[in-house]
Amino acid sequence: MRWTVLDSPIGEFSVATDDARVCGAHFGRVAAAAEAPGDELSGRAVAELRAYFAGELTEFTVPVTVRRGSEFERAVWREMTRIPYGETMTYGAVAKAVGDQGAARAVGVACNRNPIPVIVPCHRIVGAGAKLVGFGGGLPRKVTLLELEARVALQRAWS
Repeated sequence: MRWTVLDSPIGEFSVATDDARVCGAHFGRVAAAAEAPGDELSGRAVAELRAYFAGELTEFTVPVTVRRGSEFERAVWREMTRIPYGETMTYGAVAKAVGDQGAARAVGVACNRNPIPVIVPCHRIVGAGAKLVGFGGGLPRKVTLLELEARVALQRAWS
């Protein structure tokens, strides 16, 4: 696994790749992270993340693999990728979508364990009534990501 760090509007952000896929992401610097991408996939992942943070990319195309997680967590992470850019979904709605209507809290735990934040957009999941609750990267980062997506989505809809 190779970690690469980039500067972003939410601070340093590290992304991990293996031989073929993005396999991790982390808010902040991972000790093993390099300053510059060392292979084609790392470079592509960093380029897509930079484009995302610049408001130029609304859908990631880098291949992703998740190496851990329970069946439920993987179902939640798959559901996250289905939430459209610039939109949100509640923990309860995600629980219902993955087949366990009473598992809103478990969805929150799965969000916290998301191994590839931003690319797998756990920031798009909010509490009931669109309340901003919990985020592994901290609520200020979640707000920044949601504001970025809302602004870009509105600009695209009105242009």
